Amino acid sequence: MEEKTVNQATINFIREHTEADFHQLALRGTKDPEVDLTYALEQIAGRQMARTKIPSWASVEGIVYPPHLSMEQCSSEQTARYKARIAGKGTLVVDLTAGFGVDIAFLSQGFGRAVHVERQVQLCAISSENYKRLGLRHIEVVCGDGTGYLHRLDHADLIYLDPARRDVHGSRTYGIADCTPNVLEILDEMLEKTDRIMLKLSPMLDWRKAVADLQQTGIAHVGEVHIVSVDNECKELLIEMKSDEVKSEKCVTSNGNKALRVVCVNLLLGDSMERFEFNALSPVHVSTSTFHFSLFTSHFLFEPNASIMKAGCFELLEQRFGARQVDKNSHLFVSDKVIPDFPGRRFIIEKTTSMNKRELKDALAGIDRANITVRNFPMSVAELRKKLKLKDGGDVFIFATTVAGEGHQLFVCRKI
Repeated sequence: MEEKTVNQATINFIREHTEADFHQLALRGTKDPEVDLTYALEQIAGRQMARTKIPSWASVEGIVYPPHLSMEQCSSEQTARYKARIAGKGTLVVDLTAGFGVDIAFLSQGFGRAVHVERQVQLCAISSENYKRLGLRHIEVVCGDGTGYLHRLDHADLIYLDPARRDVHGSRTYGIADCTPNVLEILDEMLEKTDRIMLKLSPMLDWRKAVADLQQTGIAHVGEVHIVSVDNECKELLIEMKSDEVKSEKCVTSNGNKALRVVCVNLLLGDSMERFEFNALSPVHVSTSTFHFSLFTSHFLFEPNASIMKAGCFELLEQRFGARQVDKNSHLFVSDKVIPDFPGRRFIIEKTTSMNKRELKDALAGIDRANITVRNFPMSVAELRKKLKLKDGGDVFIFATTVAGEGHQLFVCRKI
């Protein structure tokens, strides 16, 4: 793998324009024929994106950034750190689809050795240089096909892979069997050569179907599913597998049956997070007598975070927190008391109104702007905003939804 040789004119151009507006710079270009403009723009744009996406790398002088598509597709530092946390420690971790190398860089910090396998020669050269600058000399970069490397692998503590979710025409794919490599085709061999597999999949996938597809061989046991969001945007579906012969205690319930641990995580600023977990194979019992739900006596409204919405564990939220869904299809919760540890946004309900013109006028008096959310409601946000004649923004939040026994309702709220 040959590292790209960059002349001093190009280096100077990058340093001089590191804060420049990338789009304006691309239009303006440079009159200096010595400057490799394509490479320079790539590095300027990459570093600017890295400041948000991989901040600890952006602060290191000399980090080389790949083309824009690879920067878009790589994991963020937040999600990579989370994966490293759940991966734990060991002797050897192998990433069969390493790409730019963000995930393996963080995963490797808990392992004595790491192997970065990637087919694209350019990305391998970039990663080799970056690992030196990051002090990650225990990572071996292998330029080649991940499946081919798997055939040669003896044993690893953990195999990680993030299969490419684009077909030969560049179109997005989501199903496990449609990704490259097809995990279902190499699953048996992976389970023979590792104690654990961590698989990153599209957040568009239904996690229950993904689990069913992976367990169809009969030798794989999916022990954990992690639904990972960042600032309330669902980013990744992580699945951890073991062979049926290698199950940890947390993969078995008290009665000896298999457990399927689902962890819903919303990563926030710093190291803080909202975390909610459950055993997907345990029955949920919600006693209706526990709740005394009234639309007009509920003072607080709760909106589950994106990972909870993806998991679909709404009855379990009722059981754990004592809040009640306003309707089975609305996925909004109300309570007569504040629930400080509810995994999502929390609001004080100031007013509740139907779509009756007179009620609306009274409820919205003095309000000229609001943040609007619609759930199980016959109008879009744009349509409702136009009808209510409200600008966007401000500190008022309006939730438009359908309430069991009450029809279409608006909750006028403020954040707690």
